[in-house]
Amino acid sequence: MRAVPFILAAALSASPVQASAPADTAIAAVSADMLRANVERLVGFGTRHSASDTKSPVRGIGAARRWAQAQFQTYGAACGNCLTLALPSEMVTGPRLPVPTDIVDVLAIQKGTADPNRVIIMSAHIDSRNSDPLDAKGDAPGANDDGSGTAAVIEAARVLSQHKFPATIIYAVLSGEEQGLNGGKVLADYARAQGWVVEAVLNNDIIGNSHGMSGVHDNSHVRIFAEGTKAVETPEQANRRRYNGGEVDSPSRNLARFIDTLADNKVVNLDARPIYRTDRFGRGGDQTRMLEAGYPAVRITEAAEHYDRQHQNIRTEGGRRYGDTIDGVDFAYLAQVTRLNVAALAALASAPMPPAGVSVSGQVSPDTKVSWQPSAGAAGYRVWWRDTTAPQWQFHRDAPADATNLTLNGVVIDDWFFGVSALGPDGHESPVVFPGDAGSFITAPPK
Repeated sequence: MRAVPFILAAALSASPVQASAPADTAIAAVSADMLRANVERLVGFGTRHSASDTKSPVRGIGAARRWAQAQFQTYGAACGNCLTLALPSEMVTGPRLPVPTDIVDVLAIQKGTADPNRVIIMSAHIDSRNSDPLDAKGDAPGANDDGSGTAAVIEAARVLSQHKFPATIIYAVLSGEEQGLNGGKVLADYARAQGWVVEAVLNNDIIGNSHGMSGVHDNSHVRIFAEGTKAVETPEQANRRRYNGGEVDSPSRNLARFIDTLADNKVVNLDARPIYRTDRFGRGGDQTRMLEAGYPAVRITEAAEHYDRQHQNIRTEGGRRYGDTIDGVDFAYLAQVTRLNVAALAALASAPMPPAGVSVSGQVSPDTKVSWQPSAGAAGYRVWWRDTTAPQWQFHRDAPADATNLTLNGVVIDDWFFGVSALGPDGHESPVVFPGDAGSFITAPPK
């Protein structure tokens, strides 16, 4: 076991604790009954296939999207018109959409009070499918995939719209995921067209089941999937990262660590498990399109999936039930995962933007100098370091608001990974930023 230098012993910290502000009130307001009502309504549309009926008032993707829009309008009216709606769309044709199909996202935008161009997004896909990805007419209730995520987005809008935040929060109901992650692309393209600085995307996909296919029952964990190296990394950036490190410190990975810490401190009996993959093995979700656009994003998914309840026609064969029906949703568990999302949205939107321009120097020196650029609204900064094999940040020292660097005497640059977070005047802390392009939260869009 490696000895810890004296300076480290003086800087030990279990983990950052986010300030409460409106977060605790919003977390407590999350309702399992409201989530159940939302999922029941979504299932009631029969199918939400992306190419299903758009004109019927009671069945198909059109009716479902209009219902989601109406929910946002209701909550917007209750908060003094604090939610602005947008319906970005793109016409899509592909292997699972042989006929050109209008893919429409439903966005509710809660504009920030101080830094409105900085955006935090919670997303889920409203479309559903059964065993045949081309079947736009047969029943596809989609209770858990992804009625659960859509219900959580709508519930988060209900409870968080009663509060104000410095940064903008966007509640995004996406279409076309099952036909090629199209809604995520529509959202990414719209974000770029608006010039938004997207700090984080929390994509919720399959978050309401607690009974796995193997018989395991897990209602106390949730998985946070996070990419390692950036999807938009250039060859030159990859060379620097391979030499100096950063494989496990993309902004998405540090966003996952941030959410993990919030679960420890804000949500009782729910543990977040960061998973070091972009998504489940060989599978995908809408967060992929945001990552491809250079935006930090994670996928939030239940701990124990039940594959008989995903992408299946409703039926019973040999005593085995198939189909994504509402009886497969654990609403107490779904409420827990929704509370974690609410905590994360509130914390991210309340804290300053993660610092830009983070760098380290100190080769052939017993000391390490960490530098950064100022973050708007920051009341101070926190310099973090950890063992290169540690999963979470371990040690820190604070710096004042006017500081742009800090020297860690006696901390050898070779032996540790470093990062910086920004602290708000009320104690809210941003995610940690790893030095260089590998860890930067702001990435130039791919050409």
